[in-house]
Amino acid sequence: MIKTTKTKVYDTATATVVKKVTCGAYGDPAGYETTMYQTPEGDYFLYTYGGADSAYAAEKITAYTKANAKKWLENN
Repeated sequence: MIKTTKTKVYDTATATVVKKVTCGAYGDPAGYETTMYQTPEGDYFLYTYGGADSAYAAEKITAYTKANAKKWLENN
C-alpha cells in the first residue's frame, strides 16, 4: 500500500518491517494486524488492516514521529 503526502511517500513494498502485531486468526472478522515500518529515509509509519468487525476494517497508513514510533514499539 502507498500513501503520499505533500513531501513524503510511505510504501509498504519499499519500507522495512520493524514490528508486526497480529490479533486473531486469519479470517476472524474481529482480527487485525498492525505493522510498524521504517522507510529508507528513516521515517516511521504504521500500517493497519483487519476484518470487518475490527477497529481497522479499512487499510490505513499513519505517519509516526520517531518518538511516537518508539512509544508504540514499547507498548506492543
